[in-house]
Amino acid sequence: MDWFEPVRAYCERASAGYWAEPVNALSNGAFLVASVAAARRAARAEPPDRAGLSLAGLIAIVGFGSFLFHTLAVYWAMLADVIPIALFINAYFALALGRYLGLRPVGVGAATAGFAGFGFILKPALDSLCGRDVSTATNGSIDYVPALLALFGMAAATFRRPEARLPRTGQRLAGIGAVFLISLTARTLDRAACTVLPIGTHPLWHILNAVVLYALVATAIRHRETAG
Repeated sequence: MDWFEPVRAYCERASAGYWAEPVNALSNGAFLVASVAAARRAARAEPPDRAGLSLAGLIAIVGFGSFLFHTLAVYWAMLADVIPIALFINAYFALALGRYLGLRPVGVGAATAGFAGFGFILKPALDSLCGRDVSTATNGSIDYVPALLALFGMAAATFRRPEARLPRTGQRLAGIGAVFLISLTARTLDRAACTVLPIGTHPLWHILNAVVLYALVATAIRHRETAG
């Protein structure tokens, strides 16, 4: 494994230079704005929402990791990009199981482990089923399909709960899922858009994802407040 192997994954990068992806790099500032906003929202809760504060910190790390990848564009920087995103996805999934659906810690742990395992096997399974590299066909967006399914699945699950606050939480999660679907579409179409848009559509993925991550944290905090 070459940790410094160059990785050219996005439309905007036309060379190996540090600032070859200026729009992709600078659009990660949206994650820092989302992190600060989420941290302030969590700190204002009574009592302060520690899970929300932790997730806000992860949002900032996501932004820094993505900035590294879009400037250095090497293998280790790619890991600095994708690992924090995976941590946020799995951490929020665990939080949602406990906070929205009332699962006990053992159930949360087991379900989260199963969800993470599904994320690992989905791409190889689809590759085998389709007889082609699904990651290449989707510009790597296949890796985020489990998160999209989990988001809409959690929205549907909360709609079925009898508590009055849960349908509202479900509506918010469904709306966030719709924004995430648009964001994922922008990520998928980035290379195809090169012929008409030199910077591609990946910056839109950053901006909309920052909105999604903030909204997820705010929804979890609001749900806890109404539950109390």
